[in-house]
Order: sequence, then structure tokens, then C-alpha cells
Amino acid sequence: MEYWLDNYCRVNLKYNTVQKYQVLIRKYIKPKLGKYRLSTITSASLNAFITEVCEQYDFSRSYFKNILKVLKGTFRDACNLYGFLKYNPALTLRLPKIDKEKTNVKHLYTQEEIDTILNRFRYDDTFTCAFLRSCFTSMRTGEAFALSWNDIDLENRIIYIRHNVYSKPKDEKGRWFIGDPKTLSGKRKIYISDTLLIALSNYKKRQNYLKELYGCKYKYYHLEDVLNEYGKVIEQRIVENTDKNEPIIDLVFTKEDGKYVGTNLTRYPYKIIHEELGIKNCRFYDLRGSYVTKSLRNGVEIRDVADILGHSKIESTKNHYTSSTEETLKEANEKFEEMVKSDVINEIIKYE
Repeated sequence: MEYWLDNYCRVNLKYNTVQKYQVLIRKYIKPKLGKYRLSTITSASLNAFITEVCEQYDFSRSYFKNILKVLKGTFRDACNLYGFLKYNPALTLRLPKIDKEKTNVKHLYTQEEIDTILNRFRYDDTFTCAFLRSCFTSMRTGEAFALSWNDIDLENRIIYIRHNVYSKPKDEKGRWFIGDPKTLSGKRKIYISDTLLIALSNYKKRQNYLKELYGCKYKYYHLEDVLNEYGKVIEQRIVENTDKNEPIIDLVFTKEDGKYVGTNLTRYPYKIIHEELGIKNCRFYDLRGSYVTKSLRNGVEIRDVADILGHSKIESTKNHYTSSTEETLKEANEKFEEMVKSDVINEIIKYE
């Protein structure tokens, strides 16, 4: 599995995905299966392992599916690509039935909650603008905080999604890196609505004012290429400028003094949202799902929504980013009633 991580994952997958797989292998797979020789592992032993993991831990089904994905991927490549095995014992492996009440971890923001949050943080311009940007565009969190003003064309009302930001262990140069979006279809453009245009335009004026106010104390950043052992650029890191002659990446969402903290900008506000405002189990990322659900409920074509989200397949949009609430379920029944009610039914149900 270490060989698979080094020779497949780190070459083909995004950094955050590799880190996720590494955690799954270290915490759940290696402690159980690491004591066996590769050639002695059978379909029966893998089935026993995945069944035991599902019984032992109270994770969501999607988390168990990630463990299964790692098992199937590693054994497939061990057999078909690397020649370590003659047959693939994970070929028919599947998750057992999980008899647990389904927990819906997605939060669908109501208009009242959105207004409450914006009122509470009305003096935190960066957070409210970032929050509104997610409300009106459904961008991924990493895509949003990778934005520079070069990515936003206010005149033609377009946001160009070109990058994704992620963190690595911190060193003397910081911890934030920029790479490509999550998928090939992630590179896209989103049109700016009237409300968001006003918000971004005024926020940019405010940021320019702060640059003048702080003067030489305002923090600026540039991108530094990160090379692999063969000299190929594999990613770029965001590094604070120490020389006024260094190039500048004009980042959108920063602190008042220009300090860039990446996606951590949402941490403290969401602690307040959970504890003070009492809006539990909501995440900044859930604004993405809320956008999808509300758009589809109001008649927007699913293909258009999928393109805005950066999904090549509409199944991803439908399966992972739509949610029901008590109100929408009630509304669905009421709409059905309007379609089928009749004088005959009204007469019959009197039961006189």
C-alpha cells in the first residue's frame, strides 16, 4: 500500500485525496491486514475485514466506501499493474448492509439563517463577502479562497475558476499551496449576479482603501514554484513578500492588513455560528449544497447547475448535493394533491 501511495496516488491524485487515503491505510487497514503476507490474503479475509470495520465504527456509509475504494484500488493494481498477485481478492468485495439510521450531515440553509449569520458578522467584511460569494456561486471552499482579483472580471460579470487552495504542514514559508481544481471540469466560469456584483465591487473598494491605510505594513504575497526531483513544476505555494520588488498575487479574501489565512478564515465565525447562534451541524461547504437544492427546486435545469458546480456528470449533482427538508417534503405532497384532487375524491372522503 505504501508502494501504491508513492507510485500511483502521489503521481495521479490531488494532495488532499492522497492525505485522506494515507489516513485510512494507517488507521484502519494496516493495523488489521498489515500482519499478513500479501499472497495469503483472500477474498474471505478481506470480506471479514470490511465487515468488522463496519461493525466496529459508527461512520457514514460514504466513509466506509472510501475504505473500500482504497482496498479495491490497491489490490487491483497489485494484480493488474505491478504483478505482485496472480488474482485480485478484492474484485468482488462490497460493503455489507449497514443497519443504522441514516444521518443527514448536509445542512440546507434557510433564508432566516443566512440573514442571521450576515447580521452577526456585518462588521467582518471578508467573511460576509466570502459567505455571499458561496451563497451565489456554489464554489468549492478551496476554489473560493484561491481567488485573486485577476480571476474576477467585474466589467463582464464573470468569475474564472482556475485554482484550488489547500494546506500542508507549516514551515518558515507558510502552509498554503495552490493547484488545479479538483477535476478537469472544475476549470470553468461562473456569471456574477446583480447582488454579488455589488458585494464584490464594494468589497474591492474597501480592500483598496485598507491597502492605502496600512501602507507599507499591508501584507502582499506571490506564488513560488514547487519542483519535483526532475525539475517539473508540480504545484505553487503562496509565500509572503519580503521585498517590494517581488511580484504580487492580488488575493481576494484576506484579513484587513492583507494577511492570508486560506480556508481558516471561516473557522472562528463558524464556532460562533454553532455555539452562539445555535445553528448546529452546518458547514461553510454546505452553502454549495444549499445552492444546488434551491436552484433545482425553483426549476433551474440540472445540467446548468452541474456546469456551475464543475460536475461533468449530472449524477454527481443529483446524488451528493441535493437535500430534502420537512418543508420541501410537505410542499411535494401539497403539489401532488393539487394535481390529483377531484370532486369525486372530495365526495368519497366525506364517508357519510
